[in-house]
Amino acid sequence: MDATISIAPRGRNLHRFANPGRFLRVSGTILPWLAVPGLLLTVIGLIWGLFYSPADWQQGDAVRIMYIHVPAAWLASAGYFGLALCSFVSLVWRHPLADLAAVEIGPVGAGFTALCLATGSLWGRPMWGAWWVWDARLTSVLVLFFLYLGHIALVRAFDNPERGYRAGAILAVVGAVDLPIIKFSVDWWNTLHQPDTITLTGAPTMYIAMLWPLLFTTLGYTLGFAAITIARLRAAVMERRISALLMAQAHEAGG
Repeated sequence: MDATISIAPRGRNLHRFANPGRFLRVSGTILPWLAVPGLLLTVIGLIWGLFYSPADWQQGDAVRIMYIHVPAAWLASAGYFGLALCSFVSLVWRHPLADLAAVEIGPVGAGFTALCLATGSLWGRPMWGAWWVWDARLTSVLVLFFLYLGHIALVRAFDNPERGYRAGAILAVVGAVDLPIIKFSVDWWNTLHQPDTITLTGAPTMYIAMLWPLLFTTLGYTLGFAAITIARLRAAVMERRISALLMAQAHEAGG
């Protein structure tokens, strides 16, 4: 009996990375190239930003929490986009690793979203005079956090894992509507958040000495997010392979 049967492809859509053994080999090769640079960039960016970058002329040293908050906010949304994309692939093509990837992205994304909300609250207290305000972007990010928690709970709420994966995938795809709301909330409504200082269509409005450590930290966070997710996914794949092997041995012993 094949020990990988529990995550074999369903249907005719077969991707070359669907094979668990191939995925483990490829991911094992790239994981150190994600984890080590991610850690180094994060440490360099945080030290640079927290201790050596200039203070803001309006916000003073309080602006330094930006180097923790902004990358976390970026990963909160980007992580959910990845979660929704994996869920879409699962629903349409039944990719054998898509469900597992969505399950493993959920807790990581929820952690970054919680960090975003916590640091945003710390930043808002000296700037707005309150720990929390029902600002459009704050509220939409809070909704994103609940979507993460809902997905984490839903995929584990059924005795049949396939039903949990499908229910979680539907929630993730529907919940993706929150992403453009988060992105454009400062443009659509009158909010306390300032407009985006970094866009794809124009030059950054941030002082260059503050921009570079922010970019270092953001890239480090991104590589770290990918490394953590891949490590979790590798563990999940190996766990399933071991479970399938033990079941096969038990079946042979019983037969």
